[in-house]
Amino acid sequence: MNVRVRVLDTTHVRPELPGHAATIKLSPFDTLFLALPPIQRIFFYDDDGAPSLPPFPAIVRSLLASLAATLSVFAPLAGRLAASLDGDLVVDCSLDALQLGVKFVQAEYSGDAADMRRLARDAEHDTEAFVQLVPELEVARLPAPLLAVQVTRPVLSGGDDQGAGAVVVRISMHHEVADGQSLFQFMRAWAAASREGSPAVAGLVPPPTFDRSVIMRHPKAEAAARNFARLCAPDLPIVNTMPELDWTRQSRRTYLLDAGQIQSLKRRIVQQRQAAGADNDNQPPPSTYVAVASLLWTSMARAKHPDQAVNAGAADDAYLLFPADCRRRMQPPLDPGFFGNCVKLCFARATASKLVCRDDDDGALAHAAGALRRAIREQVEEKDPLGDADRWAETYQGIPPERRSQQGSSHRFMAYEVDFGWGQPSRAEIVSMFSPEVAMLVGAVQVSVALGRDLIDGFEACFMSLVSP
Repeated sequence: MNVRVRVLDTTHVRPELPGHAATIKLSPFDTLFLALPPIQRIFFYDDDGAPSLPPFPAIVRSLLASLAATLSVFAPLAGRLAASLDGDLVVDCSLDALQLGVKFVQAEYSGDAADMRRLARDAEHDTEAFVQLVPELEVARLPAPLLAVQVTRPVLSGGDDQGAGAVVVRISMHHEVADGQSLFQFMRAWAAASREGSPAVAGLVPPPTFDRSVIMRHPKAEAAARNFARLCAPDLPIVNTMPELDWTRQSRRTYLLDAGQIQSLKRRIVQQRQAAGADNDNQPPPSTYVAVASLLWTSMARAKHPDQAVNAGAADDAYLLFPADCRRRMQPPLDPGFFGNCVKLCFARATASKLVCRDDDDGALAHAAGALRRAIREQVEEKDPLGDADRWAETYQGIPPERRSQQGSSHRFMAYEVDFGWGQPSRAEIVSMFSPEVAMLVGAVQVSVALGRDLIDGFEACFMSLVSP
């Protein structure tokens, strides 16, 4: 790998006011993700010709002070993932653990501000650079840190006093303690503290709560949490993390959908339903999530089966795995400030041949949307979220990898609202892609896709044809 990022300094940030329960026992929603890589997000900021970014030392001072203030409310993130004496996975929030703090890395990118702006604007990801722009978080052995931050500047020709021109803030968070919604709960609080000062964190509404007692009262919760932990870490303190994907064999691209394209997509799905006689007056139009996920699933299926008319494999079932938030489905619903994991992995099943047919009026999008809506209804809305927790692993392992595509994250996280006081990011991206074939919803209109290099062009052709008016 061509080294393009140089570390300038590493320090550790501790909560201003450390204090929390000594340990937090983790739920099955948490231990389900033990083997996954950390959640890695990057946020590009640049002045694009206008001197709006402060000098890099001022940026660092602001981020360090606001991070310490934010950790006073999110103190467990400065702790460590550990195993208790009875084998349960916990967050160690003892004073000794909190004093280890959160790693904060200052770094320099080998190019100038214009080079960094190009990174933020190219549709094709420069994955080699993106990978180096995120801080390492060692998760393969317990006790393990939960959070690391890196802030990177370009090469500065005029010294530290000049405006940075561009800066990248990256975060790595252990998936064992947070899902995407919780990560952005933290990011919004940190950004507010940087933008408005420490009182913004003290008055956070709703304040974060790490209490998992509502989840753990479920009769299947204890056994499921321990079962997932044993599957991923039978030899504690070693964790059998998923092998890293070979990103050199992937192509990663970002696509933007405007409001008109999304509305057109929804209309096309409704029209296809009506043409198939599957529509009725009581059936609402698809949500933005279902419409975009249907577009992604159909495009992936067509990329994998370009010769659908003669490909026998196209007669098999195709699956889309996707996360569904269960916070409001628990009994009672979780506190609005809940911080942790509370998503269930669901899967939609459709006949591949119905997804890959090339006729514009073939109903492929409506078929995908119907399968997604049915999966959401049957696996989330009509079911106890933990009622089948003892079968989650078996269900996932029973889906052939070659028939499986995955979608992650959510357009509702509002990644472009993470403003540290320098305006909204020029680009927000996900670096951690946990599957060879995955699509991530990053913002209200942004889709980031990782596919094999032999599939990405076919995906793009299908994607663009389906969003065309």
